[in-house]
Amino acid sequence: MERPPDNCDFSTSKHGTFSLVSSMHFPKAAKEAFAVEFGRFLDHTDGVAQSEQLFDLLSAFALNFDCPWIAYGSLTPDQRYLKSVRRDPAVLLNYPDEWQERYFKMGYDRIDPIIKTSRKRAGAFRWSDVYNDASTTEYERRVFDEAATFGLRSGISVPLHGPHGSFAIMSFAQPWDREFQNRTVTYLQLAAFHFHLRVAKFQNSSGVGKAPKLSLRERECILWAARGKSSWEIGKILGISLNTVNFHIKNVLQKLDAGSRMVAAMKAVDFGIIEL
Repeated sequence: MERPPDNCDFSTSKHGTFSLVSSMHFPKAAKEAFAVEFGRFLDHTDGVAQSEQLFDLLSAFALNFDCPWIAYGSLTPDQRYLKSVRRDPAVLLNYPDEWQERYFKMGYDRIDPIIKTSRKRAGAFRWSDVYNDASTTEYERRVFDEAATFGLRSGISVPLHGPHGSFAIMSFAQPWDREFQNRTVTYLQLAAFHFHLRVAKFQNSSGVGKAPKLSLRERECILWAARGKSSWEIGKILGISLNTVNFHIKNVLQKLDAGSRMVAAMKAVDFGIIEL
């Protein structure tokens, strides 16, 4: 697919609506190619009734722009760090498991500059802009520095503001140091808004699901996992073997329909199964 030049921009009107803005020099064939890809994404999502399926479709669309990793999470007005507004979904992401575990173990969810910036922005922003901003502290920059060591070297985030001060964040990441072109930001932001609106529709129509029943040992294991402990550390704390810990964690992942222990932990918190 032919790559258009970096002269396509995304603007927000005073009424909060969005428009695709391109210059008169934007090659027609290239513009049509990206429009076709976006149209296919919209067509494929039509009739999809599950957030996970939508997430898979969005992940496939993002690969057109060399973004293998995406993450989506919601926050309420008084939340200082990332956990879900509703219980379904809590968080949807495909970041490397090692980075997810490191992120929560180090408490980066409480100082993540992406969350701070998203509260103040209405449109998508590049991570590099936040990193280089004078208001970003060295401690906050460490989140980006460590993410890069796990392969997430550049990215953009899209704030998705909702009613009553609630909002979600959609992030797209690449495995190399390369600035996102404006036209890439444009299409990823459009896709993020479409995804967010569809997920919100699911939530409003289905309501809050019933909390799965976890055994006492399963609750103990996921609680310590939520606190950033490894399976080995959990085993030492509870006096059980490493294999037993992993067995219980696996059961929790299945019961909560989670792809990683960090996602399962956040769902468990939302359901009220555990308290941090």
